[in-house]
Amino acid sequence: MGQQLQWGRRYLMVEPNHFRVDYAINPYMDVHDQPDHVRAREQWLDLVDAIRAAGAEVEVLDQRPDAPDMVYAMNLGLVVNTAERERVMLSHMRYAERRMETLTAAPWFEQAGFATSYVGRDGVGAHFEAGDAFAWRDSLVVGYGPRTEHLGLKHLAVGLDVRVRGLRIDHPGMYHLDLAFCPLDDTRAMVCPSAFDEESAAAALAMVPEPLVLTEEEALTFCANSIVIGRTILMPTCPDRVRVQLEEWGFEIVLVDVTEFHKGGGSIRCMTNPLDVVAGRDLPEVRGGAVVLP
Repeated sequence: MGQQLQWGRRYLMVEPNHFRVDYAINPYMDVHDQPDHVRAREQWLDLVDAIRAAGAEVEVLDQRPDAPDMVYAMNLGLVVNTAERERVMLSHMRYAERRMETLTAAPWFEQAGFATSYVGRDGVGAHFEAGDAFAWRDSLVVGYGPRTEHLGLKHLAVGLDVRVRGLRIDHPGMYHLDLAFCPLDDTRAMVCPSAFDEESAAAALAMVPEPLVLTEEEALTFCANSIVIGRTILMPTCPDRVRVQLEEWGFEIVLVDVTEFHKGGGSIRCMTNPLDVVAGRDLPEVRGGAVVLP
């Protein structure tokens, strides 16, 4: 059995007071299929309760009225703390419809004691969305293509003093890495090769000692868009084959219905931003940074 992930015990979430579908920037969004506000709020509260029941903390940020996608808190920024300070690399969203979210997130992080920075100068450099990044094993694993730009990998490596391992995404339905990849412990991860180009698919499988390989059909249920708290996995859905393997590995699966949020193209991981990732503990510090590509 692998060692548990040490991060994932403290999350930032955004209260869904203004969640709706005003535009279509991913294949799941349809302005004619609006979320039910009452049901969405109930599902959000159920997720908060499930996270706390699993032993993690939740901090809450108010949603901007003009930012309907802000409920997907993972994309506000990437927290990679050091032993000396808490810090966040704020996202520079690919689509202008979401860029105002960081105008509200930045002061929250600053008031909470985080040092803030951007990919690029003043948030106008390379596009980077934090749903594309995971601290795991020897690297910050970053998906690029649909949302995060290739140039963003270098900014992340240099800005955070870490090794960035880039994987090129070319599947429109898995436009963020967290729709195709989910680390489970220090040796296991769910990974969907169909999300990547041929070289990156091979690299993704090679970097995971014990992969749970998802089919395209399985990944499109949002099952990889889950969070792991110790040996508990909070999942929006779990295909039977996936459940058998996860339980064989000793994980407890807790299903949380967040289907209203699927209408915006995100699920549990998208709605939760871990605030407790630490460089030097959860991934090596590499002075000056480094970028590794397939």
